[in-house]
Amino acid sequence: MAALSVVLMSIGTILPVATYAAPVLCMMAGQIVLKLCGSRIAWAWYGTVSILSLLLAPDKEAAAVFICLGYYPIVKPKLDRMRGKWFWKGLLFNSSILALYWVLLKLIGVEQLVEEFSDMGAAMTAVLLLLGNVTFFLLDRLLDKRLKRKN
Repeated sequence: MAALSVVLMSIGTILPVATYAAPVLCMMAGQIVLKLCGSRIAWAWYGTVSILSLLLAPDKEAAAVFICLGYYPIVKPKLDRMRGKWFWKGLLFNSSILALYWVLLKLIGVEQLVEEFSDMGAAMTAVLLLLGNVTFFLLDRLLDKRLKRKN
């Protein structure tokens, strides 16, 4: 499953939308690893895919998105048992994404991203974050459906 995930991350540069689709597909593979092998192996899988994606995937932004959110299927069962789970899930997503793009823009200074965000403006960046939240909660629902169907 780790090899499949790294391949998905590597071929993810074919389509522009794959920057976000490839990490989502890898997270679905992570859910399978969690279900079949348990959380210890799932964490090892996550670490392996993160390192190999960062080294091998041509789209470094997709690899960074996976590094920041690829562990979500592993922590999702714990978040589902908490009170106010939607708040905690939203907080996890938003803090992870904002930290990721802060690192990419301010510390690493990825020029392509700097240009994209400066061209979009503040309003479109807020819309992009809103759409990211919608996509994240749709992913959460998809992971729920897959988990219920497997049981």
